[in-house]
Amino acid sequence: MAATHERLREPEKEPRTKRSATRSLSRLWPYVRPVKTRFLMAAGVAAVASCMGLVIPLVLKWLVDGPVAHREPGGVWLGGALLLGLGVAEAGLFGVRRWLVARPLAFVEASMRAALYQHLQRLPVSFHDRWASGQLLSRATTDLMLLRMFLAFPLTFLVVNGVTVLVGFAILLAQQWTLGLVLLLPAIPLIILCSVFETRYAVVARTVQDQTGDLTTVVEEGVLGIRIVKGFGRHRSQARAFRALTGRVRSTELHKAGLLATIWALIMTLPELAIGAALVLGTVQVADGDLSAGTLVAFLSTALTLRWPVESLGFLLAMSQDAATATDRFFEVMDEPTAEQSTAEQQSAAPRADALRTTTPHDGLRFEGLEFRYADAPPDAPPVLAGVDLHIRSGETMALVGATGSGKTTLTALVPRLHEPTRGRITLDGRDITTLPRDELRELVAVAFEEPTLFSATAGENVRMGAAGAAEADLVRALQVAQADFVHALPQGADTQVGEQGLSLSGGQRQRLALARAVVGQPRFLVLDDPLSALDVHTEALVEAALRQVLATTTALVVAHRPSTVLLADRVALLSGGRIAAVGTHHQLLGDSAEYRSLMSGIEREEAR
Repeated sequence: MAATHERLREPEKEPRTKRSATRSLSRLWPYVRPVKTRFLMAAGVAAVASCMGLVIPLVLKWLVDGPVAHREPGGVWLGGALLLGLGVAEAGLFGVRRWLVARPLAFVEASMRAALYQHLQRLPVSFHDRWASGQLLSRATTDLMLLRMFLAFPLTFLVVNGVTVLVGFAILLAQQWTLGLVLLLPAIPLIILCSVFETRYAVVARTVQDQTGDLTTVVEEGVLGIRIVKGFGRHRSQARAFRALTGRVRSTELHKAGLLATIWALIMTLPELAIGAALVLGTVQVADGDLSAGTLVAFLSTALTLRWPVESLGFLLAMSQDAATATDRFFEVMDEPTAEQSTAEQQSAAPRADALRTTTPHDGLRFEGLEFRYADAPPDAPPVLAGVDLHIRSGETMALVGATGSGKTTLTALVPRLHEPTRGRITLDGRDITTLPRDELRELVAVAFEEPTLFSATAGENVRMGAAGAAEADLVRALQVAQADFVHALPQGADTQVGEQGLSLSGGQRQRLALARAVVGQPRFLVLDDPLSALDVHTEALVEAALRQVLATTTALVVAHRPSTVLLADRVALLSGGRIAAVGTHHQLLGDSAEYRSLMSGIEREEAR
């Protein structure tokens, strides 16, 4: 598992530069564009509110040099009222800013999460084979939360604070340019420090977010596999593995916090030293009569007002880097080509003349020169399937038999295009499946996999996933065929929630529901991968009897591991060495193929035990 995670992060081991971080954040624009007006309004309101705080030192200057110096109580009360009004107005404007961005932020986060989920559904199975589910989950939750926080605060205040600092320094230079230059001295060191900080922090931020994804995967696997953990008493070893991962996350987080503490300490120290130097110099000028006391008070008040926009720079840059990393991780998934795009690229790169050939309608299911190799297989490894040629006639049931690891499941996964063949083609009634829209293909072909997967929904909803809009009569018929009448005895019948992964049901019950899902839509083609492996002998016999009626009206490919399943088929194909070694009836192959006899006799001996 750890090796898999390291492989997934391999492209990200190079440090991300500041230029790439800026480019990453700019990719958020399509999601922000629909609500840009409110964001711009919120930024404008925040800028006005922040600059309003710079007016307060000017009022103080007037108070000190005017009413206070001339001992005018009325002027002091007027100045106090002005200061109170400015403070209330500033607070009110910041409240308006928060109100303006609340709804847009919720919209942006929801639209990005919906786009990610929709894209995940369209990605090929090979992608999901390579990626850990925890990494995907952390991108859909933690990373999008970081992006929402970035849009809510750092994005606005990097701009607002920049405007505030420019306006503030303009006021400072206008009041006393010599003191203003003193405060400008730390600018160059701050720019250099921030540049170094960004580069280092980006690497650590990426590492901690990837490690959090690994941690999410471990938690998810521990919860889903709790029966195995408890059954084998592995809770201590699982806890040790979890502590090791959390230790790595803790170590990286501490490194991240150390970087942030260092840059924040430096960013706070340099301006404070500059303000101290300006205070000493300004006091000397007041004592010499070159500067009024009110001007010095206003100057120092303005400098103190600018202290937070400057000192918050480290915090805002850190949040921006976290958001840039989250954006990278989000678009790593979004940039993955969908199954349709991958197919289009393959066809444009190597157009196949045989894809345009037509054959006789109602020709059934054909595999022609089919070859398949997994994308992550070593270059020198033999293909899983090498030159498979097989014809399943229309209305015929073909059993597919072979030793473990011979490629039976892989071959069945190619029919609904869960994987794409490396070479060769598959046709349904003479039509190359690569020329069929996927929606149409999956209406024609129904599948039941060896490992039944159920969702956190009702039993009826799980079955109806096999045919959108299936009527109640279709549901009842499918349950009867799959001998899944136990559904009617559940507390709420077909409306009973089966729990996550259907773990509230037995293995045989889950398999029967998966079989019902495959037959509910009365598909033209049916692919069954050992659909009866978890059933007892009595239930298996009942399912086979009902299944014969379904197979009589469809073209079916059935992966078989036991003679009783083989006997459902009209003919049998033996898969060996990535090729179809023999085709015939069960009795013919028993007489003609030693390998087939060995497979069947081995199964029979195991069943006899």
